[in-house]
Amino acid sequence: MAVWGLAHAVDDMYQGLVPASVPYFVLERHYSYLAASGLTLAATLGSALPQPAIGLAVDRWRLPRMAAVGVAIAGTGLGLSGLAGPYALVWLCILISGLGVAMFHPAAGRSAREAAGDSASAMSVFAAGGSVGFFLAPVLATPALNAWGVGATALFIPPAWLIALVLLKKRSGTRHAHATTTGGHDRWGPFAALTGVEVVRSAAFFGINTFIELYWLKHLHASRTLAGAALACFLVGGVAGTLLGGRIADRFGMVRTVQLGTALTVPMLVALRMCPGSIAPLAFAVLTGLALNIPFAVLVKLGQDYLPGRPGTAAGVTLGLGVSAGGLLAPVFGLIAEHSGPQGVLTALCAVPIAGLVLGLLLREPGDLQ
Repeated sequence: MAVWGLAHAVDDMYQGLVPASVPYFVLERHYSYLAASGLTLAATLGSALPQPAIGLAVDRWRLPRMAAVGVAIAGTGLGLSGLAGPYALVWLCILISGLGVAMFHPAAGRSAREAAGDSASAMSVFAAGGSVGFFLAPVLATPALNAWGVGATALFIPPAWLIALVLLKKRSGTRHAHATTTGGHDRWGPFAALTGVEVVRSAAFFGINTFIELYWLKHLHASRTLAGAALACFLVGGVAGTLLGGRIADRFGMVRTVQLGTALTVPMLVALRMCPGSIAPLAFAVLTGLALNIPFAVLVKLGQDYLPGRPGTAAGVTLGLGVSAGGLLAPVFGLIAEHSGPQGVLTALCAVPIAGLVLGLLLREPGDLQ
C-alpha cells in the first residue's frame, strides 16, 4: 500500500498544481477569473471524460503499465504549461495532464484494492496519498512560483518520471495479482447515488481549492504567503479527514461515515466564510478540509463494493470521474467571481453540500443489499 499511496500522492500533486498555479497566471499574465477557471476546466475535461472507458478497459485487460504511463503524462503536461506562451497552448498542456491523471486512477485503484482487501483503513492510506498530493502542490509550488513565476512548473516534471519508473519496476516484479473482490451482483442504483455524492463533494472541493487563495488575497487583503497558508491548511485538513474517515468506517459503517462528513461540511463552510480577519479563518479552513474529506476513502471502497465485478470501473468513477467532475462547475464559479469576487464563490459553496446530504440518504451498506 505504501508504494500505491506514494504514487497516488505524486499523481494528484499535478491535479493540485493547477489551482495552486491559477493565482499566478492571474497575477503574472493578467488572466481574468473566467479564463483562470478555464484552466481548471481543462484539467477536469482531460481527467473526467475518459475515466469510464479507461476503467472498463482496465477491468477487461488489466493494463498493468497504465498507471505508470498516466502519471508520467500528468507530470509532463503540467510541467510544460508554465512554459507555454499563448493561453490556448497552456490550456492544451493542462488538458493533456488531466488525461494522464485519468489513465492513472482506474489501474491504481484496482491494484490498491487488491492490496487493501476489505479494510477501509488500509484503503484510506491509498486515498490519503491523493490528499497528500493536493497538500504538497501549494506547499512546494508557492515558493517556486513566487521566486521564478509560472515557468517554475517545469521543476515538477522529474517526480512524475521517477515514480513511473518505480511503478514499472514494481509491476515487472509481480507475476500475478490476485483479485480480492467478493463477487456478487453489481448494484448500479446505489452506485449512481454514490457517484452523485462524490460529484457534490468534488464541486465543493474544486471551488474551495481554486478560490481560497484568491479569497485571502482579494477579499481579506492578506499576503501571498498567508493565502498559500490558507490553501495548505485546507489540504492538511483533507489529509487528516481521509485517514480519519477510514477508521470511522471500520467502526461505525461506511454509509454513516459518508453522511457524517457531508453533514459536517455545511457548518464548517459557513464558519469559514463568516469568520472575520485573515488569521482566525485558517482554523476553519482546516476543519472544512477535514469534514469534506471524511467520506473520500469510504466512497472509493464503497463504490468497489457496489460493483464487485468491476473494481477498475468503480475506481475510475469514484477516484477519477466523480472527483474531477466537480471541476466542470469551474466556469460557473468563475462567473460568480467575476460579478461578486472570490467571496461570492465561497458564499455559493455553502449551499452545495446540501445536495450531498440528500443523495447520502439513498446509500445502503453493501451487506444490506444482498
